[in-house]
Amino acid sequence: MLKLYSKDNPHERIDQVVRTLLDGGVVILPTDTTYALMCHALKERSVERICRIRQIDPREHPLSVICYDMSAISEYAHISNTVYKVMKRNLPGPFTFILPGKNKLPKVFRHRTQGEVGIRMPQCPVLAEIMQQLGAPLMAASLPTDDMAEPEYQTDPELIDEAFGHLVDLTVDAGMGSLGQSTVVDCHDDELYIVRQGDAELQ
Repeated sequence: MLKLYSKDNPHERIDQVVRTLLDGGVVILPTDTTYALMCHALKERSVERICRIRQIDPREHPLSVICYDMSAISEYAHISNTVYKVMKRNLPGPFTFILPGKNKLPKVFRHRTQGEVGIRMPQCPVLAEIMQQLGAPLMAASLPTDDMAEPEYQTDPELIDEAFGHLVDLTVDAGMGSLGQSTVVDCHDDELYIVRQGDAELQ
């Protein structure tokens, strides 16, 4: 387990996370809602590994991509001017925008008929620092905590590592997490539809 802080992290610690991701590893990282499984989104085998861990069928479930900024989002998803303005007002923050993905993403993201992808840009300094150095998007999925009633197994890094550390290559301890949920917004055809109301109201 690797300890990180919201600022002033030693370069070698951030570098350790980045190297693990570049090597195709799966890492447990914080977001602005909860801890999650993450990998380099452009490494298809790593994405498939997370799908196996979470028992996700990419043909049935849109995969989530975390981007560093708005320009990165436009590299990996088709965004109309209307949707771009809404995203610009609300990001970074606890939102997932469902958008048509671009071919720049690996084939595993395009198994669904319409090729949708969930786009996130969390308000999380630790994650932002890692992504800035990585220079690539991350694929993210929730922790496999369905059968664990204790919320601490989603929020306490030590318990998270105890329960799931054997499934991944590295767990990052960035302090106690929360049990938050992102607000999921379907953005097809410029008609914004709230699929799930989470912690934040769409502005």
